[in-house]
Formats: sequence, C-alpha cells, structure tokens
Amino acid sequence: MSTPTAPVTDVELAIGGMTCASCANRIERKLNKLDGVTASVNYATEKARVSAPAGVDPAVLVAQVEAAGYTAELPKPPAPADDAVAQAAAEPDATRPLRNRLVTSAVLAVPVIALAMVPALQFTYWQWISLALAGPVVTWSAWPFHRAAWANLRHGAATMDTLISMGVLAAFLWSLYALLFGTAGVPGMVHPFELTISPSDGAGNIYLEVAAGVTTFILAGRYFEARSKRRAGAALRALLELGAKDVTVRRSVDGRDAEVRIPTDQLAVGDRFVVRPGEKIATDGVIEDGNSAVDASMLTGESVPVEVRPGDTVVGATVNAGGRLVVRATRVGSDTQLAQMAKLVEDAQSGKAAVQRLADRISGVFVPIVIALAVATLGFWLGTGAGAAAAFTAAVAVLIIACPCALGLATPTALLVGTGRGAQLGILIKGPEVLESTRRVDTVVLDKTGTVTTGQMSLVGVHVADGVDEAEVLRLAGALENASEHPIAAAVARGARERLGTLPEVEEFTNVEGLGVQGVVDGHAVLVGRSALLEDWSQPLGPELAAAKAAAEQQGRTAIAVAWDGAARAVLTVADTVKPTSAQAIAQLRALGLTPVLLTGDNTAVAQTVAAEVGIETGGGSLGEGGGNDRVVAEVLPADKVDVVKRLQAEGKVVAMVGDGVNDAAALAQADLGLAMGTGTDVAIEASDITLVRGDLRAAADAIRLSRRTLGTIKGNLFWAFAYNVAALPLAAAGLLNPMLAGAAMAFSSVFVVANSLRLHRFASRADEQPGGTTRTARRSAREPVGAH
Repeated sequence: MSTPTAPVTDVELAIGGMTCASCANRIERKLNKLDGVTASVNYATEKARVSAPAGVDPAVLVAQVEAAGYTAELPKPPAPADDAVAQAAAEPDATRPLRNRLVTSAVLAVPVIALAMVPALQFTYWQWISLALAGPVVTWSAWPFHRAAWANLRHGAATMDTLISMGVLAAFLWSLYALLFGTAGVPGMVHPFELTISPSDGAGNIYLEVAAGVTTFILAGRYFEARSKRRAGAALRALLELGAKDVTVRRSVDGRDAEVRIPTDQLAVGDRFVVRPGEKIATDGVIEDGNSAVDASMLTGESVPVEVRPGDTVVGATVNAGGRLVVRATRVGSDTQLAQMAKLVEDAQSGKAAVQRLADRISGVFVPIVIALAVATLGFWLGTGAGAAAAFTAAVAVLIIACPCALGLATPTALLVGTGRGAQLGILIKGPEVLESTRRVDTVVLDKTGTVTTGQMSLVGVHVADGVDEAEVLRLAGALENASEHPIAAAVARGARERLGTLPEVEEFTNVEGLGVQGVVDGHAVLVGRSALLEDWSQPLGPELAAAKAAAEQQGRTAIAVAWDGAARAVLTVADTVKPTSAQAIAQLRALGLTPVLLTGDNTAVAQTVAAEVGIETGGGSLGEGGGNDRVVAEVLPADKVDVVKRLQAEGKVVAMVGDGVNDAAALAQADLGLAMGTGTDVAIEASDITLVRGDLRAAADAIRLSRRTLGTIKGNLFWAFAYNVAALPLAAAGLLNPMLAGAAMAFSSVFVVANSLRLHRFASRADEQPGGTTRTARRSAREPVGAH
C-alpha cells in the first residue's frame, strides 16, 4: 500500500545579493537541506522557486536564504493590471547605484593611471595625490566585490569577485605600506619607464593604478550586464498592457438596461458587456448577441479573422474586426487566457538554466592556484633567508599580477562592438548569456504567421469563368469589397487597387452577416462572398469555378465567389503570402547546421503549402518519431507551442525559436534562444533574447552567425586576458617584477582585447546575397534546393 503524498505548496522568493551562478547554487543547496523542500534558484531572474510541505512557514525559507549570506523577500499579493503596470514603471532603476560607482571610479582612476604610466607627469608628491584619488575607488567603488568575496570566503568558495577583491586590496595595501613605511613616499620618487626584468625593492614601488584600473574596468563590465538584465520582467508588463483598460457593461439602472463604462478589473463573471468594431474584447466570454469577425491571431496564430456568432466563445485582448457584439463574461482576472499566457512566459523564463559565466568557471580554478602560489613564494623566500621584506614583495607581486585587468574588458568590449554592429544590421542582442546558447543551437523552430509569411491577407489568385474579363472582375468585386470593413474584403480591395488604380463607387451596399456583401456597381447587381450567398440568389458556381474553389481550400486558402447580373463569374483566392526572402533564409539556416521546424496555429493544409514553398520538407515524420530532418507542426495553441519546444529539448535538441506574436512569447522564453521579429508585438520582443528589427527571416541566420562570432571573440579575449598575466607570474614569484612591467602587462593585455573586439566591426550580413553571389556560402546556398515557388 503506497503512502499518501503530503500536500505541497509552491513559493517564489525574490533573491538579492547574488553576483554569479555559484551564488545561486549555494542558495539552492542551503534551501534543499530543509526537510521536504525542493528549490530551484535562477541567477538570471534573481528568483527562487521553492516546493515545500504545506505547513512550512515561508519565513523559515527566507531565514535559510539569509543564513547563506543573501537576502530574500516573500512574494507580494498580485495587483490589478493597471496598478501592476504603474508599480513596474515606478520601480527605481536597480542599475543606478552601479552606474554611480562606475562614474566615480572612472573619474578618479584616469589621473591615477596617467600619473603612474607617464613619467613626465610625475611631479613632486604625485604618489600622495594618487593615493588620495585611488582610496575612494578601492573602498567605495569596489565595495560590491569585497562584500561578495567575504560571502564567498565564509562558504569556502572562490569566484571572480574573490580574485578581483584580492588583487585590488593586495595592490592598494602594499602601495600603502610602501608609502608609509618604505621609500615610495619620499619627495621626488618616480616610476621610470623601464621594462627590465631585475630584482626590485618592493618598499619603493606602488601599484595604485592597478587597484584603480581593475576596479573601473570590471565595474564597467558589470554595469553593462546589469543594464541588460533589468528588462527581465518587461515581457510580463507588456502582456498586462495588452488587455483592454475599460469596458462598456450593460447594467440595470432604474429598471432599465443601460450601458456603463467601467475599468476592466471591476468586471465580474456573468456581466454582459458591449464590444464595438475595432475595440479589444475585455475578457473571456460567450457571445450573446451580434455577428462579427474576431482577429485572434495573437492567441492562435491564425492569419484569417474568425467568424463568430451567438453561442461562440471569445478571448480577452483579441480584436473585434467587424460588427457590434454583446458578450457575457465567463472568466476574469487571473483565470483569463491572457493571464495564463503571462504565467506561461514567467514559468518559461524562470525555468531557464542559469548560464554560468566563463570567467567564474576559470577563476574558480585560478584563484586557489594563485593563492597557493603566493603562499609558496612567501615560504620559499623566507626559507632561503632573503628576508621578510623581499619575501612579502614577491608574494604580493604574485597576487597583483594575477588579477587580470583585461578580464573586465573581455566580455563588455566584445559585446559592445558585436551588439553595436548587430544594431547597424538590425539585430539587437540582449546580453552576454544569450551568446552561449547560439553556439549549441541545432534546431530552429519557425512561427509561420508574420515570420515566414507576411502576416497580412493578400489577393493571390483570380479564376474567371469562360468569356469573363479578369480586370472587370477585379473592378466590380474590388469596388464592392472596398466598402466593407472585413479584413478579407480589405485584402481583395487592396489587390484590385494595386492592379487597376482607382475603383468605382458603390450604391445600395448591404452586408449580409456571415455570408458576404452585395450592392450595385456601375449598374451591375454584384454579389461577393461565400458560395452560399450566390446560391441564395440562385447563382451557383459552375463546375470549373467550383473546382477552383475546392483546390484553393485544399491548400488552406480562402476562396471568395463573385457574381453579377444573375450569374457566377469568378472565384478570388486570398491567403497569407510567403515573404520573398523566406526560402533563402531557410537555406542559410541549414548552412549553419540548423534543422528547421515550422510551427503554426493555422490549419495543416496551410502549413504544408507554406512549408513546400520555402523548402521545408513535409514528409520527414512527426515530432518525436525521429524520422526526417524537417518537421511541420500545425494547429497549435500557445501552451502547445511551449510543449513542442519542451519536447524537442527533451529529445536532446538545443532549440532556437523565431516568432513575432503574443502567442509566441511563452515559446520564445522557453527556447534556449529566442529570436523575435521587430515587426511583431512588444511582448514577443521582450520575451526573446535577440530582436530582428527587420521583418526579414534572413536576419535570423545573420543573428546566429554574429552571436557565434561574438562568443568566439569573448573566449579569445578571456584567454589573452589571462595569458599575459600567467606569463608574468614566474617573474613575480622570482622577485623580478617591477611596477612598469606590471603596468605594461596590464596595458598590453587590455589593448589586445580591445583590438580583438574591434575586429567584429568587419562582420558582414548575408541578407543581401543573391543565389549565384560572389561568396562560397552564397554559391553553396544557390545550389541547394529550396522548394517550389
């Protein structure tokens, strides 16, 4: 007999004080020591998701986090949508304290570095001016590093902060000793410009420029990271802003039915509210009166507005594109589909594995080695009888040279140049953690509507009966549809205007709800709409036109019948058209080693047609079967899109997702790499890792190439940031390091890192290449089959 499972409650804590991924791991281990508690801590979102037995007081969880040396806050009760948006806007900028430290540090450090490196500037008592300037930098500006290093020390851990704090304090304290008790403080002391390797008197050397420079450079790196992280909750705020703010409710006033305007958060289940053409539907409900077309593309991804009538369900935040509706509310507040979608985005963001910084991984090994080497150096020189001053000089020199100044530049310079070049090409990369994902991505999931296709209905075909002029069909049908507000009618009217120019006026226009429109154009009685409308007027489609209609519908397109003067004359075909560059983009993504998957809320026929047009093979097997390279997944809702991404990840795939709609936001957040089309919604853009400003899918291939190149540059920078310093460690241990050589090692490594990063300016987009272009990649892409057009 199985033991019944104890009830469990989920708590989310806001964590403060974390400086790296190892901090998150430490808090996680501390929380998991509690009986029955399972915790997952995310460094990127600074949140801990805790599953605890129902009787556990959340204050116990907070106390456990604080015992680990960090802060934690219990979740606040949910505020109404408007209040939540206002509260988010009023939140103080968390990056401001870091920016203040950076600005102060930079202003004070520049003269310190200039005085130390340029002998011509070294006036009498210059060293004491340097001490006065460097003091606030080492204490106040570098305080976050010292605090984190102390927290790490208490837990027996070593991170990048430990290395920074140790090097900065060693350089400053030794300089203070040399100034107060050595010969460095005497009037007229200079640092000559010599790069010689020879024993030096440690009591005559100061390293204040090292302490100030390292602090400034690494503060700059942390500031740029913090600024990109601050947007973590923007996707949820954008989702909250999507819904309608006010709603017109039908209430009984003095025994009469009246319309009253109220805020949406005052809506209750059962309330009846009015939605006029063009308005957003306030909340989920059932239509009680009226017929219309509802644009639900944000939820379903379906490009064609959905016809609705009494008894049909509608979803909050979708747009009423047609007539007046009266809706009865069935779900409000946190129960609505919009609120559930916001939760999907939040869950997907919180569920991402924290990306541990490469510098932290390196320093976790490097710091203990350096400390051991410094202790060994001290012991060796004391053992040889060289004297305490010489021994401490060599040991401190090891600590000073081990702190790589260029490490603070390694990531931010490459990121600034790479992201700057990306911005020029219409590619916006959000932060350094994004780059790690691009290297491993092997599968790219493509939303159809608005990403592979234009997302706008267009007239794509005109099939006429024998003896009927195509231009006459477009003139009469276009004029009639031009008087309608329906999105499909707008597509027909736009197509007619593009081909003919101006359209004639319409008389006696009538909208036949659910069937189409009728009216008089140039003396002809014209009908445009469903075939049922023509049959009502005894004007059925002939065999040829009926076959054209069936063929269009089989491809997932919308067929519109046209008749005038008592006979059916034509069938117009309307569809969401494929972008002209999508096929080339698919070929470029394949050339990067990625497997494309087409994902859409549209029906299977539409998905298969689009896939064939852009060159995605549709017979490769379904997801999870492992057959074939390319997949097509149709008729999926937002939650299902997340499930598809999760399923691919469960198969061991590293997934990139490209989308543009609200319905893609949760999947973008769940994917290892999210790319949003800049022509799409704010929610999708905020939930993604990379934004493609242009609506061109080829930018996705460019974004992945640029990200991989930037990541490679960062890794090269990290190597050289350490290489110069590691090469100088033996000199420091041997007591042969003079301050000029230490400064030169710092300067050379920094210059190299900056120069290496500047090479990213040469990155070129392949978006403008045409098949048969001059580059090898373009020629290879041109040879690859990209499907029928």
